[in-house]
Amino acid sequence: MPDIATKNTARRRFTVTGQVQGVGFRPFVFRLAHDLGLTGSVRNTPEGVAVEVQGTPEAVEVFGRDLQGKLPPLARIVGLTQQELEPEAGEQEFRILASTAGHGHQVLISSDTATCADCLADMRDPSNRRHLYPFTNCTNCGPRYTITRSIPYDRATTSMACFPLCDACRAEYENPLDRRFHAQPNACPECGPKVWLTDKDGRTMAERDEAMRRLAEALAEGLVCAIKGLGGFHLACDATSA
Repeated sequence: MPDIATKNTARRRFTVTGQVQGVGFRPFVFRLAHDLGLTGSVRNTPEGVAVEVQGTPEAVEVFGRDLQGKLPPLARIVGLTQQELEPEAGEQEFRILASTAGHGHQVLISSDTATCADCLADMRDPSNRRHLYPFTNCTNCGPRYTITRSIPYDRATTSMACFPLCDACRAEYENPLDRRFHAQPNACPECGPKVWLTDKDGRTMAERDEAMRRLAEALAEGLVCAIKGLGGFHLACDATSA
């Protein structure tokens, strides 16, 4: 006979493919499961994002609907499969598990996305530690495709791997309620990429805010500048200058 504790308990596995890595999908799943009182796990795999949830049948059903109906801004589901599982006794929480690697993949990495309004507000606030920091981003914006080296999409497989997170950025990265939770390009002036300006021979002329000011002056004077970002070079000039 079934365990009396599992009579009103359902467990279901969802495998989601599409644009579901690098878009805050795992944090979204975590919060959705937490709000519905579900246990289980989520992880990135080469086959897509694998989710297992356990709780009352009603909560599991709502989770399945909201998984498709309340997506993060950058997420796009291409395929979704579901499988009923036997409940697991003793499970107490919902966890984000380490990604698994393998051959091939069924996920799409988001394109680079313009800085969102929240991050722009951080950059414009003189009291914010990211004031005027040009590499500010969160799970809703910033570089994705151009920094990705392989799947699953994790910081270790991006060009940000060489920038270890400082304590403050790591606290954001590990906090499920923070909008930078598992934001792989997360960075700040203390731990992230720096800004500097060189002449055509590679000699450093200025750094940080001064570099940006002098770059603007150079463009106003009619010079052509190569701006190196996280994903490559952008050639800039004054298009109205003869």
